[in-house]
Amino acid sequence: MAIEYEDFLQQQFEIIMAYEGLGIEATLSCTPYDQGLELEGIGSWAESNAVCFSNSYTGLVTNRESGLSALATALTGWAPRWGLHLDENRIPNILVNVEAEMADLADWSVLGDWVGKQVQSDWDLPWGPMPYITGLPTWASFEMKKALAAAAANYGCPMLWAEGHTVTPPNVSGYQGELTFTESDLESRYQELAPNGEVDLIVIGCPQASLGEIRSTAAAVRTHMELGNRIPDNRLWIFTSGANHELAEADGTLDLLEEAGVLILKDTCPEVTPYNRKLFNHLLTNSLKAEHYLTSGLNRMPTSVANIETCVSSAFDPQLFTGPRPTLDSRAKEPHSSAKTTQTGECELSGKNLPSQSSWDVSGKALVTDVPITYLGYVNRDTGVIEEPGHPLDGVALEDTILIYPKGSGSTVAPFVLMGLIYTGKGPKAIVNRDVCPLTLPAASLLNVPYSYGFDIDPCLAVNNGDEVEMSLENGVVRLKVISRCD
Repeated sequence: MAIEYEDFLQQQFEIIMAYEGLGIEATLSCTPYDQGLELEGIGSWAESNAVCFSNSYTGLVTNRESGLSALATALTGWAPRWGLHLDENRIPNILVNVEAEMADLADWSVLGDWVGKQVQSDWDLPWGPMPYITGLPTWASFEMKKALAAAAANYGCPMLWAEGHTVTPPNVSGYQGELTFTESDLESRYQELAPNGEVDLIVIGCPQASLGEIRSTAAAVRTHMELGNRIPDNRLWIFTSGANHELAEADGTLDLLEEAGVLILKDTCPEVTPYNRKLFNHLLTNSLKAEHYLTSGLNRMPTSVANIETCVSSAFDPQLFTGPRPTLDSRAKEPHSSAKTTQTGECELSGKNLPSQSSWDVSGKALVTDVPITYLGYVNRDTGVIEEPGHPLDGVALEDTILIYPKGSGSTVAPFVLMGLIYTGKGPKAIVNRDVCPLTLPAASLLNVPYSYGFDIDPCLAVNNGDEVEMSLENGVVRLKVISRCD
């Protein structure tokens, strides 16, 4: 793998051993639903793709917990009874009609990501986008359903309904949005995501590859091997769980793949791999979840997307795609939808507080957006600067601000990133969420950063970015007042 950090593996094992010392079983898998277990009852899961999968396809009910709140449940044996643990909140808020064939596994990944990209900032989605998807094929593999849920989780989806593949959703009086996904939309996304330059490495397994995905890759590999070909330089990496690694090893699939020159990696994933940038500067994958995070600040790696067959063909033939490698800047990002307009005049709002906080007073400049913030990968962990092209606050630092935004999005690792920024003085001095946010709240509570939510008027729209504001908590009520409007 040519990892340049000499002590990288040692540090990873130290973390694992620390968890095992607490009595935690280290499965090292982002797909705990892929173990042949019957899932039901109350859960407290923090892996975003697993949250969406379990709520959508199994009997396990869980909120979209953060890493911190999931650990708290493990230590105490209790999960907060709110959000998606309440039946009245488990209802669809977006209707999606599919008018595409959806024959390939990668199509389902494209669809899940596409739905999240269509969300408008003025839609009322307190628990995140929760689509009811109609028009899908009557048959879908486990891998297709997994790909759909995983990519939908990119934009905070905790649950979805897929006609013919999940339980029928409750009746609703109306949807926040109604979308149609056509064959043209699918083809357009593939064109946008297709490799337009030389590919250095192909990665499959985000989320970690199921046994079916490993076998599908092996079937594509076999067609090239029968022509006497071999993958040069081990330029195809497959990431999977230890459990699926054992199964694929037992049936001989791994032997075939390794004979062909595939590198099999278990108990890790493409997102957290420290790639050697002297060797790898353009990746190809079959997963929109992988593309979402590999292109983020986690790796800043130009990443293209294609189906498994194309990925395997590129692995065997390094010249299948030619030309200069793309850069992240070469793929323009459309601005996120925003409903913000400049406000004038007086503004005073009242909201709710955390039970762990009894009183505080804070004042300063407001940093405001009506677009969710994704901390992992899209907020620089060293500087606290938002680095998400298309986001209204792209390039702006969180430091010493009163940060006002709807909720956190993306990875549930968010509170660890936020805590790191607060520890180093690069975080906000206070946080206001429109909706109570399990990705933000734990960090604010643990480090006693003033936190509020549930205002009588949407603060994301009522307060301008740059307004001078003051906030106070007294007798269980939060008051937020604009002292002066920005120029």
